[in-house]
Amino acid sequence: MSAVLTPAVTIATFEAATIDAETFDHEAHVYVAWLYLERWPLGEAIRRFSAALRRFTAKVGAEGKYHETISWFFMVQVDQRRAAMQQPTWLVFQRDNADLIDGAGALLSRYYSKELLASDLARQHFLLPDKLATMNL
Repeated sequence: MSAVLTPAVTIATFEAATIDAETFDHEAHVYVAWLYLERWPLGEAIRRFSAALRRFTAKVGAEGKYHETISWFFMVQVDQRRAAMQQPTWLVFQRDNADLIDGAGALLSRYYSKELLASDLARQHFLLPDKLATMNL
């Protein structure tokens, strides 16, 4: 079961790293990003989310899983799509943005090459997409 379906997923539990790492899947990551963007503007939300995710991965012994480019990419996507909604709610967002949750790999591959995402630089710093020609600007 996804962690999103439990009441344990909040900003407080995320920042305290008390969420069960086994159930903290990609959908839960996107949901927490949603929660941050409900509370703070994009820049502050990214700063806080990234710091909390680094603490979380360190606490569960998975520091190598943190990826700055992917984290920022999804924060920007969630923010942009939330802004386009009339009355944003998580359930409507979840229903209408399956590509952010279930198709995350395919979405990333539209914007980033595997080589770039595999680089240490992309893991440690936000990098712009290297497949700009396929973007809908």
